[in-house]
Amino acid sequence: LDVSMDTWNLFYACLVSLWLHRFYIYSAVAFGISIWIVIQFSTTKTKKKGEESSGKPAAAEGIEDKLVNGYATQQAKEVHVSGVKIFYGSQTGTAKRFAKGLAEAVIPLNLPVEVISMGDYDPDDCLAEETSSRNICVFLVATYTDGQPTESAAWFCKWLEETANDFRFGKTYLKGLRYAVFGLGNSVYVDHYNTVGRNIDRWLWMLSASRIMSRAEGDCNVAQSKHGSIEADFEAWKAKFLSRLQALCRGEKKPCSGKCKKGKCKSSGKQNKESSEHEHGASEYENTEAEELFETSSEEEADAEEAGGANSVVDVEDLGNIMSHMKKAKRERELEEGDVGTSLTRENAGRKEEGEKREMITPALREALTKQGYKLIGSHSGVKLCRWTKSMLRGRGGCYKHTFYGIESHRCMEATPSLACANKCVFCWRHHTNPVGTEWRWKMDQPEMILQEAIENHQNMIKQFKGVSGVKADRFAEAMTAKHCALSLVGEPIMYPEINRFVKLLHQHSISSFLVTNAQFPDEIRNLEPVTQLYVSVDASTKESLKRIDRPLFKDFWQRFLDSLKALSEKQQRTVYRLTLVKAWNVDELKAYADLITLGKPDFIEVKGVTYCGESSASNLTMANVPWHEEVVRFVQELADLIPDYEIACEHEHSNCLLIAHKKFKIDGEWYTWINYDRFQELVQEHERSGRSKAFTAADYTARTPRWALFGSRERGFDPFDVRYQRKNKARDISGC
Repeated sequence: LDVSMDTWNLFYACLVSLWLHRFYIYSAVAFGISIWIVIQFSTTKTKKKGEESSGKPAAAEGIEDKLVNGYATQQAKEVHVSGVKIFYGSQTGTAKRFAKGLAEAVIPLNLPVEVISMGDYDPDDCLAEETSSRNICVFLVATYTDGQPTESAAWFCKWLEETANDFRFGKTYLKGLRYAVFGLGNSVYVDHYNTVGRNIDRWLWMLSASRIMSRAEGDCNVAQSKHGSIEADFEAWKAKFLSRLQALCRGEKKPCSGKCKKGKCKSSGKQNKESSEHEHGASEYENTEAEELFETSSEEEADAEEAGGANSVVDVEDLGNIMSHMKKAKRERELEEGDVGTSLTRENAGRKEEGEKREMITPALREALTKQGYKLIGSHSGVKLCRWTKSMLRGRGGCYKHTFYGIESHRCMEATPSLACANKCVFCWRHHTNPVGTEWRWKMDQPEMILQEAIENHQNMIKQFKGVSGVKADRFAEAMTAKHCALSLVGEPIMYPEINRFVKLLHQHSISSFLVTNAQFPDEIRNLEPVTQLYVSVDASTKESLKRIDRPLFKDFWQRFLDSLKALSEKQQRTVYRLTLVKAWNVDELKAYADLITLGKPDFIEVKGVTYCGESSASNLTMANVPWHEEVVRFVQELADLIPDYEIACEHEHSNCLLIAHKKFKIDGEWYTWINYDRFQELVQEHERSGRSKAFTAADYTARTPRWALFGSRERGFDPFDVRYQRKNKARDISGC
């Protein structure tokens, strides 16, 4: 009993002592816990700094080891970007090529990447899934005719537009989707420049998707392109995109704009905790690049949301206050970024003042045209060997100009001093690889250099036929001296500012000139010096069909077209209408064609069935649009009945072409459609020596047309001195005039 009482007394004394000293015990425990927290915080911070310095990507899935109660546990790291999906809408293949190039650049970042044609993607079923997939969606979209999307992107754009304007989906339908847009367009089309890219950007934003960076626009117009070509525009944007993508992989929501005190962000931790809503209002993250958005920056839109409150419906009475708030925020931001804006404005103004001009032929265009067989000259000219030149060298017949006008096809040089054109015709045999423009904005080469190099390149191409089986020695020798120049290779030769000097140089070298224009430059036609024969392409007879077929750049294209025909009627030398028949497009406009002939009063009218140049993504023309020769003959006969001053004169069946001539060239029952080239050279020299006072007309240098060239002849326009060659199982060469 005494022992048990002693134990109890000892235990009671300990409890009392603990209670009396409880404050010291609590303090010791609190101090221990504090020390443990400090150690854990320091360890975590050191480890995080080590990961950042080693550049370890945060996007890749990984396993992180942690010590908990002395045991190693595994915890999955947060994935900020799970992959990249690249959507493209392409007509000529440029956007598709860019998409593949971007995908190749993303692969080294160890991110899954997928390239998707918009035509193969159903946005109704799949796009909403991207709101939670943590993917980055990239849209590379081209703007096609009249500001419309390409055929492959048409359904995607239609669905997106309808969804953005359908209240049943709600304005947050795509909230969580992160995207970037790069538009492809041509600033020559002022009213429709990059319309599709801008619309997609706007519709996605309307559905609460988040831009990861500002929309960028590539420009095919090298004169206005920010970086000199659309390829360079894309490369510059791609570099920014990859940089932004890496930042997102590290978990950064918005890069520091440099506006924080001492250039440092207040709290990187707060950045990482920002919601996707905050990111939605922060798309214009690189103001120094001065990238323009469709209407406002996302920051302005965020300001508007702040002013309007959380309610999605804004009262009409409140619109004034909201707009005032937006304008005030915009002015404040402009003041903050004034230095950047001022420097960019000065730079652009300096460029304009200096008159800095770029070369028409970009490296990518040079490569494409060279592959097509062009011999490029300087920065905007070219020469190419016509298939009829090759044919006549071998004694296999000449082109329709040989039949109609007596040119020697083996001595004809096909060239152009301007690869640019003001139209994008559906039947263009160059598949729109050449640039377009409404005025000359490029560097200009001198005509002497162009002609010299054109002749040298032409001769070098002729030399390649030396010793080739079937080539006639006498014609090979003659071909080394060009006698004719068809300025119809590609583009619009009359756009070249020194076209008159170039034509004079041709005549000084005893080379006749056949110049073709697309009837969009009436003043240039009026100011043109005498040429051997001046052509105007009359591809349609009504405003609607001309717009559909030629796809002109000028807004006032129809008035320009009519004025060009009037200017043609004032020329005293030989003039020609060139009609290209496209079945189901322009073959039913006989009366309208007759009216245009009355307006322009051409000496000759060439009517030719369209040549099918193969499948092209830039045109929906098919073999079904190519009329049979009998159909062309019937059209010409019906047209001739409507124009009493003209008759059918010649035919070249092999080219599917006929010639209607004014009756003034039918003398004593004989047609005189051929040209006396030596006489023309004499007349033009006399014209120059007289200070242009001694005029001459088309009737002064005519020659009799041989019977085999006449319409209705047994030869049907094929020179009997040559032997017609029929190809077997070979692809047809469609090049030539």
